[in-house]
Amino acid sequence: MNSDSESLQHQLLSWVLADNAETHKHLSVECEEVDGVENPLKEATAANSGEPELGGTPQTFQLGEIPTVQERFQAVLKRRLQIQIQSHPPLFPWETQLTDYPDYVDEPSLALVPSWGWMAQQSKLNLPITLPERVFQQLLEKCQELLTSSLPLGAKLVQVVEDFFPNDTQTLNDLAGLVLRSTYRSSVDTLTTPNIQSDYSELLERQQMALSLLAAKQLLENLTLPLSLTKPVVEREWLTSLGTLTLKVEYQSQNQLRKLCVQGELPAKGTVKLYGNNTQVMAQSLSAGSVSVEIYCGRSNETYTLEVEFPEMEQQPLLFVISTTM
Repeated sequence: MNSDSESLQHQLLSWVLADNAETHKHLSVECEEVDGVENPLKEATAANSGEPELGGTPQTFQLGEIPTVQERFQAVLKRRLQIQIQSHPPLFPWETQLTDYPDYVDEPSLALVPSWGWMAQQSKLNLPITLPERVFQQLLEKCQELLTSSLPLGAKLVQVVEDFFPNDTQTLNDLAGLVLRSTYRSSVDTLTTPNIQSDYSELLERQQMALSLLAAKQLLENLTLPLSLTKPVVEREWLTSLGTLTLKVEYQSQNQLRKLCVQGELPAKGTVKLYGNNTQVMAQSLSAGSVSVEIYCGRSNETYTLEVEFPEMEQQPLLFVISTTM
C-alpha cells in the first residue's frame, strides 16, 4: 500500500480504537461474525503498526492477505456507521427533532395560480408589460366603482388612475386623451420612449401613467356590454383562477316586448345575478356548468348590472354593466 493509503487507514484505526470500551467490545464481537475471522481489527492494527501484539506471537502475512483483512475491516466499519446513523438519524438544519413528512401534499392552495382570483384576466389584455398584482387589483376595483357612472370615458380613466399619480392630474388628462385616440405603441412613440423596459417599476412615470390608463381603458371595455337592436348579441370571456367565465348576452325584441337574456358558462360553483328596471333575477350552479337568467326590459337606453360570484374564491363579485339602445 502507498503512504497515503496507510495514513488514511491509520487515522480510521485511531478513531475507532479511541472509542470507549463498550464500543470496542461491540466491534470485536462484530468482527468475529465476519466470515469466521476472529478479529480482523486486531489483525489490521498489527499489520499497520508493523509490531507484534503484546503478549502474543508475532503475526506474519502472506502476499494477498492484507487486502482481504482491509476489506473485512471496511465492512465492519461500514456496518458500525450504519448502526449509529439508524440510532441517531441526522437532522436538516431547520429541524430540532425527527419529523415525518408525507410523500406528497394534496393541497389545492399550492397550485401556481394568482393569489387574487380575478388577476388571471390580465393575461388577456393587450399590454406590453405585466402590471404588478397590486396595481392591477386597484385598477379593477376602481373600474368596478365607476362602471355605472355617467361620466365620459376619458374622465373615468383619469379617476381610475389618479390615486397612483395624485400630483400630476394635468399630465394624466393629456395622456388619457392620447390613449383614447391611439394605440399604446403610437402613444409610446409620441412620448419619445421607444425602448420599453421589462419591469413596471423601471418605467418612467409618464410611461407608467400611459400603461395604467391603457389597462383601465381595456378593463372598462371588457366590463361593458353594449346592446342594440342592430347588435343584439355580445359575448365576453373573463379568465379567473378557477377557469374561464363565458357570458353571452342577448337583447330580444318581439312586438312591443323586449327581453334581456344572459347565458353563462361557469368554471365552478357560482351565482349570476341580473338586476335593473326595478327587478332582480338570480341563477345558481352547484358545480361548473351553464346558468341562464332573463329580465324584461322597459324603455330603451337603460342600463343593467350583471354580477358573477364564485364562493370558492371568497372575493368580491365581478360586475358587468349592460347598456341597451335602439
